[in-house]
Amino acid sequence: MQGENEIGGFPSESDALTDRVTLGKEIRKLRKARSKTLADIAAATGRSINFISQLERGRAEAPISDLKRIALTLGVPLTWFFVSDAQPAHEINRVVRKGGRRHLGSVASGLSEELLSPSIGGKFDMFLSTVRPGASHGPVKAKNTEEEGYVVAGQLDMWIDNNHICLNPGDSFRIANEPYRWENKGDVDVVVIWVIAPPSA
Repeated sequence: MQGENEIGGFPSESDALTDRVTLGKEIRKLRKARSKTLADIAAATGRSINFISQLERGRAEAPISDLKRIALTLGVPLTWFFVSDAQPAHEINRVVRKGGRRHLGSVASGLSEELLSPSIGGKFDMFLSTVRPGASHGPVKAKNTEEEGYVVAGQLDMWIDNNHICLNPGDSFRIANEPYRWENKGDVDVVVIWVIAPPSA
């Protein structure tokens, strides 16, 4: 009942549906941004492709164990899928506060990323990437995206289409439909603001 909902704080049926739809959209946007297929997620969770499709549409519910496997497959913490209630409604999808950034990657992998965009899956995504000493990535095959970056700190060695470029603080770069790889050969973290468009290519 409406009054009992408001006093007791129990979620209503419509609230639960909204949460399912929001969660499904988050999974779908991140899956596409990570270039994963429904089959990839189904294999990771042991579920059917049809179930994952229904989950993304907000028509099915997944237990935490499934969400943990999905998060692991997409390279994000489980908390990625749950938007904080602390953010004012008028800031959602508009503002990202410093303490409210969503994290990708891990210290163990040598690359940790924070999403600077208010949400993932728009026309472009912006990240704050921290590359640990000795970490490397690639080679990444040419894909139909344009990526640009600005080096905030440290020195990053990058190879774009086999051309070696040494990037220092204040330098910026563009990768347009080209293969690339990078490495932090130094002994301090490299910090890069990285923009990818379109994110789901």
